[in-house]
Amino acid sequence: MKLLPTSMRWRLSAAIAVVSALVATALSLLVRTEFAQTQLTDARQLQDQRIQLVVREYALSGQAALGSEMDSPNLPPDLLAAVRGGQRATYLQRTPEGSWIWAAAETDGKVLSLRSPYSDRDEALSRLDQVLLIGSVAVVVLSSVFGVLLVSRLSRRLRLAAGAARRVADGDMTARVRDVIRDRPRDEAAELAQAIDGMADALQERLVAEQRVTADIAHELRTPVTGLVTAAELLPPSRPAELVRDRVRVLRVLVEDILEVARLDTATERAELSEMALGSFVRRRVAGVAPEAVVSVVDERPVRTDPRRLERVLVNLLVNASKHGKPPIEVTVDGLSVQVRDHGPGFSEELLRDGPSRFRTGSSDRGTGHGLGLTIAVAQVKVLGGTLAFANAEDGGALVTLSLPDSPV
Repeated sequence: MKLLPTSMRWRLSAAIAVVSALVATALSLLVRTEFAQTQLTDARQLQDQRIQLVVREYALSGQAALGSEMDSPNLPPDLLAAVRGGQRATYLQRTPEGSWIWAAAETDGKVLSLRSPYSDRDEALSRLDQVLLIGSVAVVVLSSVFGVLLVSRLSRRLRLAAGAARRVADGDMTARVRDVIRDRPRDEAAELAQAIDGMADALQERLVAEQRVTADIAHELRTPVTGLVTAAELLPPSRPAELVRDRVRVLRVLVEDILEVARLDTATERAELSEMALGSFVRRRVAGVAPEAVVSVVDERPVRTDPRRLERVLVNLLVNASKHGKPPIEVTVDGLSVQVRDHGPGFSEELLRDGPSRFRTGSSDRGTGHGLGLTIAVAQVKVLGGTLAFANAEDGGALVTLSLPDSPV
């Protein structure tokens, strides 16, 4: 159970509220302490002046004036001890019945004392406590609201920047933070936005350059490879000629795959949608590519997708299972999901963690190849608006799950 908010917005807002509460509490305690001390000092001074008048009056008339008492039995012991030896002192006495401010002085061996109520000052202190409490609550509320507004603005800008960065990571190389953040004060968030935009610009330039080089190389290779294919077909029948023709066919497929990858990397490919029965479509295509594969249709549903691209994905998955896995190959159609499973060594941990990578087969246990088949399948599924998930079955073998969207755009 999470006790603290994980959002930076609420963390900073909570921090501002806590700091405001601590500051308001500290200031309130300081004001209260100073007010109480001032009240007590004033009361002591007043009582001291009054007891001096009482002492002078007693010296002149021999009578206790101003409501004073001679050797009062209620005199606090601490005050009595303080005035012994002809001293004068004041004392604050708090009892369940109320608070009193005392003043006493010793004269002629007797103690003159004067007592006044202190409850009016206690009431003034209580009223101050109420004012300080209301003021502290108001300060905390206002500062919290201000903090939420301030942090919300920062959080919104950071979320917009994160959204633009995710779009770049998803392949939208036109996304920029500067386009989604209109108000950009010069602060750390603006520096972060500039850094993200700079990274995206540099990445786009690099990708465009790599795509151009890849496409140019593939196009330049296409003509000589076509010539090699033609020349290989003219060779007289022999074992060396057959080996040459086989390698030339592999080279031709590689060049065509590189051209397809270059086209998909531009993120300009668009699906040509049409409606069809997914189960029947998969049965026909699997029968032509891997007749030995077992096809099961759990739930037959119509799907609106691009048949050519879907066929390309199925062919690549089946070829990968046939080449790198072991029979039996099982294809299961369930609604808008298609699973292709073999019983070979399964995918490598690296592929499961990072996904397919071009020119990397992932594991020597799954044979050799150019590593473009699964890469092309992932890119084609992305054009279709679906997802391709790679896993290893619990009892062994590679498992690929193709999920198509309900309503592709």
